[in-house]
Amino acid sequence: MSGEDEDERGFFAERAGKVPSRTATEIKPHYAGHRERLRERFLTGGAGSLADYELLELLLFRSIPRADTKPVAKALIARFGSFAEVLGAPIHLLTETKGVGRSVAFEIKLAAAAAERMLKGSIRGQQVLSSWGSVLDYCRTAMAFEPREQFRILFLDKKNALIADEVQQTGTVDHTPVYPREVVRRALELSATAIILVHNHPSGDPTPSRADIEMTKTIIDSAKPLGISVHDHIIIGKSGHASLKGLQLI
Repeated sequence: MSGEDEDERGFFAERAGKVPSRTATEIKPHYAGHRERLRERFLTGGAGSLADYELLELLLFRSIPRADTKPVAKALIARFGSFAEVLGAPIHLLTETKGVGRSVAFEIKLAAAAAERMLKGSIRGQQVLSSWGSVLDYCRTAMAFEPREQFRILFLDKKNALIADEVQQTGTVDHTPVYPREVVRRALELSATAIILVHNHPSGDPTPSRADIEMTKTIIDSAKPLGISVHDHIIIGKSGHASLKGLQLI
């Protein structure tokens, strides 16, 4: 057993305290009824009937089977701000929360990966421009809480259906190197006729910088002679997004 998992178990052992020596069938832990009620609310009312910390409690039931998950869920929400931000947090920060070892952090990141895969599946093969809300949901799930900038490209065919989604570069907290020639080369390799550029701002503010605008125009100028359209450049922040096309910057 790792030291982190021992800390995790010790935390819940401390919370449980001493229990009178009765058999497991004679005594029911105080949190058992709460778990049953949460499950029932989720089954009857869906996720919308639960607060962020309650939905997180449900997620933690698997990795913390024999203790009250409410204190941990509330601590995670207090630390990171929302359910989405907890899922987006890196493992090393998750494990800084009292009661969260690597096994709990693993379950949280697994849920995040499942959500991203589901959203990606919802846009694959679809006409991206007519499924814009789903595209934005996917990009936000994939990138909004990344600690470093990522430059992603959505490659589209002549019907604007998604061919591929690739992270081209990963940079620092405030800069990602982008090479227009490589962007165009990859689009040609995939026989893409259009692309959508996407990158995140780890600061949380999606406002495009002058460098963002100039880089986008350079890619447009490089791609146009080869019959490749740049539909948009989306910048993802923790609290929203910015579209250079929507802002009439391209």
